[in-house]
Amino acid sequence: MTAETPATEADEDTLQEQPAPACVMTFNANDPSGSGGVAGDVSTIAAMGAHALPVVTSIVMRDTAEVFDHHAIDADVIAEQARSVLEDVTISAWKVGFLGSAEGVSAVAEILSDYPDVPLVAYMPNLSWVEEDEQQAYLDAFRELVLPQTEVLVGSHQTLCDFLIPDWESERPVSPRELAVAAAKHGTRFVLVTSVPLPDQFLDNVLASSQGAITGEKFERFEVSFVGAGDTLAASLAALLATGAELHAAVGEALAFLDQALDAGFRPGMGNVIPDRFFWALPPDEEGEDEAGDAAEDAGAAKSPRHVH
Repeated sequence: MTAETPATEADEDTLQEQPAPACVMTFNANDPSGSGGVAGDVSTIAAMGAHALPVVTSIVMRDTAEVFDHHAIDADVIAEQARSVLEDVTISAWKVGFLGSAEGVSAVAEILSDYPDVPLVAYMPNLSWVEEDEQQAYLDAFRELVLPQTEVLVGSHQTLCDFLIPDWESERPVSPRELAVAAAKHGTRFVLVTSVPLPDQFLDNVLASSQGAITGEKFERFEVSFVGAGDTLAASLAALLATGAELHAAVGEALAFLDQALDAGFRPGMGNVIPDRFFWALPPDEEGEDEAGDAAEDAGAAKSPRHVH
């Protein structure tokens, strides 16, 4: 059917019979580099076969190397974006990223509380670029209002340590279980801890509850840095939960998806490497196995330590 061809009644019936994909509402910042934020969430959720409902919470000025500034969206505007869609579309999962401000956290938390049966995957990014007072207010609000509603909290080992156990003084690294215990005190059921340092050239990624580690996957350490990996992991997990996958299986599939997206990562500018969420759609190499092997070796040299930012 073309733009000039009117739809017939039969055409309309056929369209109506197509089942809608699972819908995931994501609250996140607008990232103009496309590394993460709502741009990364939309592409990741689409790549996982779900439909993204993006709500912008902040406008971040950044490139692929660093963040320069950000402007939080008014809390009422955040709420209005979400409410407008929620009155029309049934959602199957939430994904929360950077919410812009403590007021934004409060607005989003109020919306989440109206849908307690919808699973929430919350991602805690590194916020070292946010001014200290603003950052503390944000973290306090997130801890009090979002964590109690969170099914899985995702973040790098260092970021979650700073967030959940800021007074840790032991020389021994915090374990994923200890992070899960700290999160559980605020109501969070599970943590997915990335970039857990290991003594060899690997970084561990572990799903844990307060009872202990549940599942995980090791990633090999490379030489340069990615950006947007944490948003990719959290958004893919939310999409999988939206389709009805069990948590254990969903985490394994989300980690495998992230690993392949990082392997196919690309550098669009002069900064960091971005995960390719559509690695599976790339055309096969037509130059032969030898050249493919050389390309893979060159790509490996350009990859980063898989620190999930």
